[in-house]
Amino acid sequence: MVQLRDYQESAVQAVRDSFRAGHKKTLLVSPTGSGKTVIFSYIAAGMARNNKRILIVAHRRELLKQISGALRKVGVSHAVLSGGTPGIPIANVVVASVFTLVRRMKMMKPFDLIIGDEAHHFTPDSSWGKVVAGFPSARVLGVTATPERLDGKGMGQMFDDMVMGPTVAELTAQGFLSHAVVYAPSAPDLGSVGTRMGDYVSKQLEDAMDKPIITGSAVKHYGKYADGKKAIAFCVSVKHAKDVAEDFRNSGYDAVHIDGGMDDTERDGVLKAFEDGRVQILTSCDLVSEGFDLPSVEVAILLRPTKSLGLFLQQCGRAIRPHPDKERTIILDHAGNTARHGFIDDERDWSLADGFVANRGKDGEKVVSVRTCTACFAVHKPSPSCPVCGHVYPVVARMVKHVDGELVMTSRDDDPDISTQEGLLQKQHRVLTSVARKRGYKNPTQWAFNVICGQEASRLAKKMGMRDAQTTNGLTAEERAAIWKMTMGKTQGSIR
Repeated sequence: MVQLRDYQESAVQAVRDSFRAGHKKTLLVSPTGSGKTVIFSYIAAGMARNNKRILIVAHRRELLKQISGALRKVGVSHAVLSGGTPGIPIANVVVASVFTLVRRMKMMKPFDLIIGDEAHHFTPDSSWGKVVAGFPSARVLGVTATPERLDGKGMGQMFDDMVMGPTVAELTAQGFLSHAVVYAPSAPDLGSVGTRMGDYVSKQLEDAMDKPIITGSAVKHYGKYADGKKAIAFCVSVKHAKDVAEDFRNSGYDAVHIDGGMDDTERDGVLKAFEDGRVQILTSCDLVSEGFDLPSVEVAILLRPTKSLGLFLQQCGRAIRPHPDKERTIILDHAGNTARHGFIDDERDWSLADGFVANRGKDGEKVVSVRTCTACFAVHKPSPSCPVCGHVYPVVARMVKHVDGELVMTSRDDDPDISTQEGLLQKQHRVLTSVARKRGYKNPTQWAFNVICGQEASRLAKKMGMRDAQTTNGLTAEERAAIWKMTMGKTQGSIR
């Protein structure tokens, strides 16, 4: 049986408590990279041992493969139903493509539990909604990192309870996600781009973004900040993705686009080349925004402006999974999405009724807790002046103009510079101390320090192998003292 992490065990228990409390449709919210598939596979395994029937629904081939693999790891026998699978599966646990399922579900026996991956797609009139309506006696567990629809509305039409997992900041501080360094420009001029179904019109957006200064600056800034690192570029359209890939190739990089029009063999070949390192940059429209699991990705290149907070978080989430060879994640935000939505590790208040409800203005519109400097175009938390260049903002706000597409490193006003080891440790200690206080630990500061030391010891062990020096839990006294000084800004009286 798979050993769950502490927060995964808490999530399993919270879901069970929700169902015991009488809720029939529960939504579990947990960040990309937190192991949501592991969590619901564990829940499915428990029910399968009691001879319950479980249906797990997803919408992409890659997700079906991931779910099937996770079920095998927890020892659950199951069937997979997809477009190439004939007939009706008789297994008690079925992993199904939602689009194939809606055509065959009338012939299937009732299920006790329906699990929906990427549950932000669930709406009453969608294929997911038809599946839920088709098995009215079943309980429903939806899992997502972003509990709101593309149009920004909440998930209250489909779920009656919401269980919150850990935050991105908490998982990052504990080493379960990679620290993200963000480089962002002023927002591009999208005044001529219309909106349809809650997001920008693709064709108009393609025309606005597919210009030499945008595509060219993507190559330039990749070379400047992430040269040679494994990157995914999120584009406006298939044409835009092809153009960006070509531009990278013209500059000497191995870049390939991927799209849904490729057959399975061709697409698998591209992904395998990317995974093996034969391709450095992968460009795509929406194909790798969800369900793409490759921890070695180090860079997310955002070339698609979006009004969807969920899409923004999903895209950044592709690059923040931890990997032994990755010190930090780099996000090159050419589209101004950080200014539009905030930082990926911001704490967000979610509601089933309204989606992301924090920081709403008097008119009900969402107010993003990020400001773009009108002088140097740095993106930061709101303050009277820019923390990067010192520019003092006038009382009357001015419109930000797109000038030359330069990217600058961005952070919150109160955040240390995590591009340095000292700043990274200080931020990590701050978040871990907050976690310890929430859990009621007696000495939050010491616990946070011990966690950081444990992570550093693990890193050194992987890098150096066995060590000759005498250590305490993998670190020498001098190493522990140095970490304390960098973290706390002073020497520690006694280090235990």
